Amino acid sequence: MLSAIVLAAGAGRRLGIPVPKPLVKINKQPAIIYSLETFNKHPGIDEIILVVSVQNKAAIIWAIKKYSFKKINVLCLGGKRRQDSVYSGLKAVSSSSNWVLIHDCARPFIGTKLISKVIAAAKKTGAAILGVPVKATIKSVKDGLVVDRTVDRSNLWEVQTPQVFKKELILKAYNRYAKENFTDDASLVEKLGAKVSMVQGSYANIKITTMDDLLLAEVIAKGGAYAI
Repeated sequence: MLSAIVLAAGAGRRLGIPVPKPLVKINKQPAIIYSLETFNKHPGIDEIILVVSVQNKAAIIWAIKKYSFKKINVLCLGGKRRQDSVYSGLKAVSSSSNWVLIHDCARPFIGTKLISKVIAAAKKTGAAILGVPVKATIKSVKDGLVVDRTVDRSNLWEVQTPQVFKKELILKAYNRYAKENFTDDASLVEKLGAKVSMVQGSYANIKITTMDDLLLAEVIAKGGAYAI
């Protein structure tokens, strides 16, 4: 059994608008609906754990009422940090589940094929994540505005979600390192010394953080380029 934890507790302050990020409209549809629809129809996902905040819980419940998301088994409250929200979701996963998929709803354009690929990779190694090779020139900067060096990008990948783990592995990582600060779940698993496989994702699997991202999201949604 595989459980999907969808993180929707973020406020989206960097967007500079009063609407919580999960409820920001993209092509007239709340951002959270895109990934929920995809996970709900994916045959490899058995349940969805939706993590929300105290502030947006009622609004999210209202927004998803008209959709038939039969796989949403639990709606729980997140925490101050992203990893606190993940930990809350992990504690709500069904006892019969063997695998956990973790996804940020701020990445609305995940497709079914990529979900299948990252699940298949995880089942071979115990942990797998999506990512794309870095395309831009990367420079290390010191003292605020002084270029220190140009970084070799040949082995650099930009990490995405979903990330998939054997349940006992991700629980062990969180039980041991949850109080530390990490930017993604695989970082905790890596710290255990476990192998994490990288699966090539899609450049359309963007994370909505700024208004520029939201403008790009409108283009992607209207073009349907994310359906992969």
